Amino acid sequence: MPYDIRAAVTRDGGRTGIETLTIDDPKPGEVLVEIVATGICHTDIVMRDGLLPVPKPVVLGHEGAGRVVAVGEGVESLKAGDPVVLSFASCGRCRSCDDHQPAYCHQFVPSNFLATRSDGTTALRNADGPVHSHVFGQSSFATHAIVPARNCVRVPDDAPLDLLGPLGCGFLTGTGAVWNALAVREGDSIAILGVGAVGLAAIMAARISGAGRIIAVDRSPDRARLACELGAKEAYVADGRSLADLGIADLDHVIDTTGNASLIEQAIALLAPRGQMGLVAAFAPDTTIRFDGAHLMSAGRVVRGIVEGSSDPHEIIPKMIAHWRAGQFPIEKLVEFFPFDRIEDAIAAAESGQAIKPVLRMQ
Repeated sequence: MPYDIRAAVTRDGGRTGIETLTIDDPKPGEVLVEIVATGICHTDIVMRDGLLPVPKPVVLGHEGAGRVVAVGEGVESLKAGDPVVLSFASCGRCRSCDDHQPAYCHQFVPSNFLATRSDGTTALRNADGPVHSHVFGQSSFATHAIVPARNCVRVPDDAPLDLLGPLGCGFLTGTGAVWNALAVREGDSIAILGVGAVGLAAIMAARISGAGRIIAVDRSPDRARLACELGAKEAYVADGRSLADLGIADLDHVIDTTGNASLIEQAIALLAPRGQMGLVAAFAPDTTIRFDGAHLMSAGRVVRGIVEGSSDPHEIIPKMIAHWRAGQFPIEKLVEFFPFDRIEDAIAAAESGQAIKPVLRMQ
């Protein structure tokens, strides 16, 4: 039976406030999840600001973790009480999904950004009418969410759910870029441009992969120091000097999290033969990146876009948890907790860089 929940509703103009909404029962293929905690991602801010095609009013949030309350018809993989980490949505039917590449689902945009089920309905409403749900299949800035069973990853019963939500997007993106998209090998050199949540996850993943020269570049001296604590062998504070002037060259891999075209162009020029440039940032519309075609072609260099770390959440999230348990992936050093009622403070901390990964605790 539908019942009332608390949710952070974003309206026109980017205004966000906590309201009481009514949530539906799960439909076939869906589950109802009580959210324990959810991370705040830069993409939430981009959606709030109208730079992605998300209709309003809407409940944002896409790094949720919690426990299953109820399951819809046909759901056999989950049951009430199961702890889950929520990740992005995918159709499960296209060629990419068949190839275990759901991050490149042919329905990725409508499934994650149009804020409805595939039939156009929403799971949330108030006295004034529908409120959009299903952002990234979850809309987890709420005490409860209706989620497709497909994008719920069952985790161990003793998993610290308040810590693990960002495994579903931010940490998954940086880690997957290293392990999946670029397939960094032992001894490889890699530079990570921008070491926020995504970049620091990439640093840890590169260390786990046995990379040789691991380089961090960021505007913040504090984040550069943290990058070294987490596995970078070198860290540079961006101070106007070029990457070449910093002594960076002959790179097997580069991951850019900044979206800064000038910085990316510098990095492409420093790729070693067969070197790879991975782009994970959300770019402003019409961003142009220039490179020397002969430089790319003549030595097999590659520039590739990377969505969600080229990851299958059901494969990579358990691996990240295993490395966390082994002390090799200390995400607790990146997380700062906020109570749900302070969501605006948490978002401001993310925007200012005060917090690397703000996480909302719902209770």
